[in-house]
Amino acid sequence: MPTLKIVPSILASDFSRLGEEIRDVVEAGADMIHVDVMDGHFAPNLTLGPPVVASIRQHCAVPLEVHLMITNPEEYIEAFAKAGADTLLFHIEATNEPLPLVSRIKELGCKVGVVLNPDTPHEAIKTCIDAVDMVLVMTVNPGFGGQAFIPEMLDKIGHVRAMLGEGDLEVDGGIDERTVGQAVDAGANLIVAGSYIYNSESYREAIDTLRSAAE
Repeated sequence: MPTLKIVPSILASDFSRLGEEIRDVVEAGADMIHVDVMDGHFAPNLTLGPPVVASIRQHCAVPLEVHLMITNPEEYIEAFAKAGADTLLFHIEATNEPLPLVSRIKELGCKVGVVLNPDTPHEAIKTCIDAVDMVLVMTVNPGFGGQAFIPEMLDKIGHVRAMLGEGDLEVDGGIDERTVGQAVDAGANLIVAGSYIYNSESYREAIDTLRSAAE
């Protein structure tokens, strides 16, 4: 099984003190930082763009992954790579030609991940799974934090793990001390958590609890 990593999502953080929020979770034990980029079209919310990612990069001492929940991701990958993303994740639903997109992201010096929405079958990524560095299975519908984990996604996680072998498999949505163990048992090793961490009184305690429950 690949290494377990806890990946706080800044979507649930206090944006008025974003740099401090990132430094605090890194000091509390975060392995990576997850940034959700939404355009109001692909996902029903608006978040942030490359200039904010560039600012985040200055405060982030761990790998930074940028989750592009946007239409036409190929038009924006260069800007986010230049802003400092270590990994760029795109949705399989947002492109008709995933392999050229994967190649271009790698040319920009970033790792690349492909993302599956809850309604998308795992077979949708079979043409590109051998070319990517990771797969993200959404365990809620994209758009807003604080949603409940969709238990039917556990079977999908298992199918993707079987396809991936020892590759990195990330889950995002509704992760807490109860659902994290279920996700890991199904095959996930990268755990995105937003509200659970940022709504807690102690970021370190929340991260430690997730890690313990996962292991």
